Amino acid sequence: MKLLIVDDDINIQRLYQEELEEEGYDVIVATTGKDALEIFQNENPDIVTLDILMPDIDGISLLRKMKEQRPETPIIMSTAYDYRDDFAVWASEAYIVKSSDLTELKKMIKKLTADK
Repeated sequence: MKLLIVDDDINIQRLYQEELEEEGYDVIVATTGKDALEIFQNENPDIVTLDILMPDIDGISLLRKMKEQRPETPIIMSTAYDYRDDFAVWASEAYIVKSSDLTELKKMIKKLTADK
């Protein structure tokens, strides 16, 4: 199972990568929106976690572009801020607030990939 982690925060990248690799996932990390789109197209991940605030392309724009290319790929919006009232994030399969405790994220990944 291949996961794409899109986040510009190196600490979040490391945390997610280490913990999710321990769970047996093949983790790919993208630091910018441009890199994320390229990896998404070339690596065909099974699921994506996507930060909303990115330095080049915001997560909402990335979400739209990824869903246009492969609407069946589950995308989890992951952010330190509460955007749940923003209609644009509704196109994602899930929304979580970043935390050092990845229990919620791991549960959501398992739930969204249960059919794969």
